[in-house]
Amino acid sequence: MGINRRTTLKRPSIVIAVLTASVSLALLITFGFRPSRTQPPARSTTVASQAPPTVAELKSLQGYWEGDGAGGKCSITITGNSLHYRAGTNWFETTFTLPAGTDPRQLHATIRDSSPPTNNSVGKVVYAIFKIEDGTLTLAENDMSDEPPKSFPSASSHYNVKKVQPQGSNLEASTSK
Repeated sequence: MGINRRTTLKRPSIVIAVLTASVSLALLITFGFRPSRTQPPARSTTVASQAPPTVAELKSLQGYWEGDGAGGKCSITITGNSLHYRAGTNWFETTFTLPAGTDPRQLHATIRDSSPPTNNSVGKVVYAIFKIEDGTLTLAENDMSDEPPKSFPSASSHYNVKKVQPQGSNLEASTSK
């Protein structure tokens, strides 16, 4: 009987494929595979747009803001590139970037913590647009979107807040978890 070269070559390639799949699965199990839907696909942006906002860009946003948002009455405290949002007993702690050269201006906030705690929101990036007119900060975003809205009227959620001096209880509520 002659040896069939085709059969002989097919079997090692099947064995290699099975071994590769097994090793890959073992590595995923060993080092923990956590699929992430929280970070959007990479976009072609400049390095400057990924950098934290500069002091000049941040100056007008800094402070304690109160007003109305998608969930009713809310407050926003911005310190450096940290943004703390509170509506009633719910809050989100974020860090944000301000991509350069966008019109309308964009704010990309990455959720770091929240209450009530939710595993699926930590690490999620919220893409918003913003403007400050007549002392009112307007933020707008499209719920569950990986892109900011194109305009304020097209956004699904709006937040209109005015800068105020925090009172004793407001200051504590805006900074405590």
